[in-house]
Amino acid sequence: MIDIGQSVILGVVEGLTEFLPVSSTGHLKIAEGLLGIPVDDQSVVGFTAVIQVGAIAAVLVYFFRDIARFAGAWGRGLVNAEARQEHDYKFSWWVILATIPIVVAGLLFQSLVKGPLASLWVVAASLIGGSVVMWLADRFGTGRRAEADVTLPDAMLVGSSQILALLFPGFSRSGATISTGLLRGLDRVAATRLSFFLSIPALTGAGLYELKDALGGSIDVVPLVVGTVVSFAVAYGAIAWLLKFVAGHTFTAFVVYRVIVGVALLGLLGAGVLHS
Repeated sequence: MIDIGQSVILGVVEGLTEFLPVSSTGHLKIAEGLLGIPVDDQSVVGFTAVIQVGAIAAVLVYFFRDIARFAGAWGRGLVNAEARQEHDYKFSWWVILATIPIVVAGLLFQSLVKGPLASLWVVAASLIGGSVVMWLADRFGTGRRAEADVTLPDAMLVGSSQILALLFPGFSRSGATISTGLLRGLDRVAATRLSFFLSIPALTGAGLYELKDALGGSIDVVPLVVGTVVSFAVAYGAIAWLLKFVAGHTFTAFVVYRVIVGVALLGLLGAGVLHS
C-alpha cells in the first residue's frame, strides 16, 4: 500500500512537522490523501505512528545531555532523600506523571481516534481552531518564567493538553503543549523544551503500540524502516531550527501558515479534489 518513494515523502513530512506547531498528523493525512493512500486504513494509521519513533529518536539524540542529567538525578533521588529536593529529580517524575492523561485518553477514545475523527474535515477545522488558541497564548502569555520555574501543575496541564491533538488531528501536539506552556507564563524556549520532553514517552508509546497494525497489515517492513530513518534525519534538523527560531520570534508565522493550510484544505475537500 505504501511504497518506498511514498515512505520517503511521508518521512520528510513527519520529520518537518512533528515538533513544529503545525500538526504532523494533519500534514501526514493531507499528504496521504494527495498520494492516494487511504487515511483511515489501520495499517496506514500504524505506519504514521511508527515513523514518529524516528522523530522521537532525534529528540533523544539532540537532548542526550539533558536526558542523561534528568536520568542521573532521578536515579540518585530513588536512593537519596536529599537528592529528591533537586529540581531535575522532580522534573523527571513530572514528565512521567504528565504522560498518564494522554495514555488513559488514548485507550478510552481509541475507536473515535481511528474512526470518525480520522477525517480531513476534522483536520482542517482543527488546524484553524488550534491557530486561534496559539495566537491567544502567544499574545497574552507573560513569558516571565524559565524552565527552572516549571512546577507539577505546569507539567500536568501541558501534558494533558496533548489530548487535544489526540482527539482533533490537526490541532497539533506541539502546538497544544507549547500554547499551554505559554498560557502558564513560561517563556517560548521553556515552553518549547517542555513540549519536547513530554513528547518522548507519549510518542514512543504510541509508536510501539501501533507497531502491530503497521506490520500486520499491507505495509512492507522496508518502507516502514525507510520512513522512520528519513523522519529521524529531518526531525533532528527541525528541532535545532525551532529552538533557535523561538528564542527570537513569536509564533505568528506558524499561526498564519496553519490558517492558510486549513482554509486550502477545506477548499480542496469542498471541490472534491480530496476525499475525507
